[in-house]
Amino acid sequence: MRVQAARSHRRQSGVDAPVPRARVDRALAQVFPTMSTASPRVPIALGSATSDTEEGRSFLQSRLKLFGGWVFLISGGFFIVGMPLRVAIEPVPFAAPFWVPSIFHLLGTFVPGGIWLVARGRSLSSAVLQVLDIGGVVLTCGCFSLMAGTLALSGLDVIEGPFHALSAGLLACTLVLLARAISVPCTPRRTVWVSAAAMLPMIAVGVFVASRTDSPTARKQDALLDLVAWSGAAVAVTATGSRVIFGLRAEMARIRKLGQYTLESKLGEGGMGVVYRARHALLRRPTAVKILPPERASDEDIRRFEREVQLTATLTHPSTVVIFDYGRTPEGVFYYAMELLDGITLERLVARDGAQPPGRVIHILRQVSGALAEAHAVGLIHRDVKPANIILTERGGMPDVAKVVDFGLVKHFSTATAETALNVTAANVVIGTPLYLSPEAIGGTVDARSDLYALGAVGYFLVTGQPLFEARNVVEMCGHHLHTTPTPPSRRTEQEVPDDLERIILKCLAKDPSDRYQSARALQDALAQSAWATPWPDEAAGRWWSVFRASQSRT
Repeated sequence: MRVQAARSHRRQSGVDAPVPRARVDRALAQVFPTMSTASPRVPIALGSATSDTEEGRSFLQSRLKLFGGWVFLISGGFFIVGMPLRVAIEPVPFAAPFWVPSIFHLLGTFVPGGIWLVARGRSLSSAVLQVLDIGGVVLTCGCFSLMAGTLALSGLDVIEGPFHALSAGLLACTLVLLARAISVPCTPRRTVWVSAAAMLPMIAVGVFVASRTDSPTARKQDALLDLVAWSGAAVAVTATGSRVIFGLRAEMARIRKLGQYTLESKLGEGGMGVVYRARHALLRRPTAVKILPPERASDEDIRRFEREVQLTATLTHPSTVVIFDYGRTPEGVFYYAMELLDGITLERLVARDGAQPPGRVIHILRQVSGALAEAHAVGLIHRDVKPANIILTERGGMPDVAKVVDFGLVKHFSTATAETALNVTAANVVIGTPLYLSPEAIGGTVDARSDLYALGAVGYFLVTGQPLFEARNVVEMCGHHLHTTPTPPSRRTEQEVPDDLERIILKCLAKDPSDRYQSARALQDALAQSAWATPWPDEAAGRWWSVFRASQSRT
């Protein structure tokens, strides 16, 4: 069978005569029984309709909690408000004919309250959630049906006939079903079955009440017909509501789907696109997906976006973000998938903790300079090295792994013609972030040493907790980069800055590129020879990450 599948695959590839797609699908299905060759279904969390994934299970639990809370508050509110009114009307409000329906009212209130309490606790299995959903709805409606039945047979003067009380129970059950349809989306078919099961006690109570009253037969038949008709209408309305919500959620999931990736939450946005947390349909691997929205998709933007992913994909240094996939949707949305970096940018790190220990700064700069060395070796200039584009994360059990991201402004000198270079420069005269802009970049001429200037400014920011220069506008900032001599880091921070680290940073910040390190590899070697190249041990980094993860989980 594997041979037949392989032959089918070769025919499909054009080696032999083509065969129908259905035959290929059947052959592959026999070889890979767990794999579907059809278009992958959109993974949607549909409450009780689909809870086999962790996302669906978590969604169902949160919606059941919402449903239970709503019904508990509404029913409890009716009980609290209605009791004083009944006391004012009925001289003996707690006589036996009265407190029996009140007990059923309280039970119908406590059941959804119990659903809320259970659902707000620890994670529950899908089976338990299904029981809470179906059992909770049916039991709640059953309690309200018994409340209406006992009230109808109580004979109290406040009741305008037995069938009037049944109308109150019907209204209560309808509100419960509507609350479920709104808060717990599922398929219309399932909603019909659940709603019908929840309405059966109401109809049974109505038949029982009719058999125990002395009303004319025609009156009984008319009341029962109304009860059945309104119960059916309630089922139809809730099914329609579920259909609308189901369809909207499915459409939303379809919109959020890019190829094999489903977008989950927005992580950030920059000049070259929007980054989302995503999940692969088959691998279930957390991924970051960067998309270029159609409104930004000019020809130049598309070329730059494609250049970013193509050039980044050629880099293999551990401190360069890994690219997984690249594609374009039928709607024309460009995207690429990369590893999800669950960590902290250097910008946020300094905002959170202030100036960093010299040993840690050297550890970070060595990694980034290594990534830049590989890029420079193949003719790539990043041109936007800054704290926000360097992320600290954990990889393979190793803490403080630096990752360089956002190659959207990268320039390839080895293949660019003079005309192309002039066009790119003309369209982006000042490229990069002004705080980390090299003097020569202001004039439009950059090379690998421009990245080293920016990295020196990043090191300055890390060790002092302050930017290299402060200015009121971009023009003033550019003037500082062109003419102002940087203040030594040791004079802008209270912590001790090693002399060799200060010399390395200031050399990177030289105005003339010829006075800087001539390559990222030379900078990396200088950092490795520093006396502070090893004082940031894994133990210290591990402790920091433990505290950081704990703070993240609390927020």
